[in-house]
Amino acid sequence: MTVPLRSLQQMAIFITVATGGGCATMYYLMQKNFSRSDYYRVALEHLKRHSGAMESLGAPPLKVYNIHLTDGHNRVSPARAQIKIPVSGTKSAGYLYTSSSKDTLLNRWCLQEAVLLLRDGRRIDVLSSSSDEPDDAGDQDGNL
Repeated sequence: MTVPLRSLQQMAIFITVATGGGCATMYYLMQKNFSRSDYYRVALEHLKRHSGAMESLGAPPLKVYNIHLTDGHNRVSPARAQIKIPVSGTKSAGYLYTSSSKDTLLNRWCLQEAVLLLRDGRRIDVLSSSSDEPDDAGDQDGNL
């Protein structure tokens, strides 16, 4: 029993398209899951309320991009979440590094740290009470 080469080619193309579509759907659903999570939303709310950070970015409008799923900084467990959110405005861009922990009694996420690291190396502590001046201390490598 021989299978014509044309049939094998069509089957290979179909399997490739189906696999690619499945991967794209999975990627979309994972990004959607992150963007709906409390630890993600709370961090962005703090960023939007910090006038110094928003001014440094040149926002509004604030653009929030998909997180990089393969980035080692993005780690989520049932008790802790550490994510790096790419953001940009009209003046600059950078990453919002966040760290949150789950309060099991209240069943909600508590933001522990939120630092905006801009492309020019400036660090802005988004949780600081003084939102007037960015914190220029810190390393240039993107490490918290």
